[in-house]
Amino acid sequence: MTKKAHAKINTFLKITGHKNGYHTLLSRFIKVPHLYDTIRFVPQECESFTIEGCGDVPVESNTIYKSFKAMNIETDFFKHHKVVVEKNIPTGAGLGGGSSDAGAFMRLFNEVCNLQIDTPTLAKMGSTVGADIPFFVYDYDSANVSGFGEVVEYFEDEAFEIELFMPDIHCDTPLVYKTFKRELFDEIEPTHFEGWEKLTTKEVLSRVDAIEANDLYRASLIAYPQLKEIAKEGWYFSGSGSTFFRIKSF
Repeated sequence: MTKKAHAKINTFLKITGHKNGYHTLLSRFIKVPHLYDTIRFVPQECESFTIEGCGDVPVESNTIYKSFKAMNIETDFFKHHKVVVEKNIPTGAGLGGGSSDAGAFMRLFNEVCNLQIDTPTLAKMGSTVGADIPFFVYDYDSANVSGFGEVVEYFEDEAFEIELFMPDIHCDTPLVYKTFKRELFDEIEPTHFEGWEKLTTKEVLSRVDAIEANDLYRASLIAYPQLKEIAKEGWYFSGSGSTFFRIKSF
């Protein structure tokens, strides 16, 4: 009763609009093979839904618990099992750790309890909790993600090795998005990234630098100026940060 919850990088991320208080986007999500949390269901008698391994985060605020509630399943399973998380993905790093944990939990719960919820329905449930969760529910190695994050389309990308640089800076995603809306939203020009979803990651990144590849990078630099001091030439920025990455061919 174990599932790996892999990190992701956004090899490109472009903001396409803003609706109902949320940004829409077009992004390429890539699973990071060598970095993952582990989700386990461990037998134990529990008075309430129990999660271990997530530090001081209250259960009610945990994406795993929120995804459990979103599934709306009546069960005694978690009276007799606790959820144990082995954390390796840092928080506030643009790697989707909390969302990946939730997606892996949903897939594991669905399998272990034979709920027979199809993947699109499971992803839709997850989208009510977090914008990145549908990608982790589908568990693709690579996908184009659009809309509010709920549109996930498999993309067969070229194989490459991912190197990560994870500075000790916690980037708050809501703050980065608010900064983008306030400072940069009016500069959106969709024609600049038209057709990127049809190109491989290496084709896109060969044409643009880190600032052009990820709209949230500029916003993160405004919100967290210390990122300028540690940015490395030739490295790109994942999500709202603070992780930098570069790709290498096998």
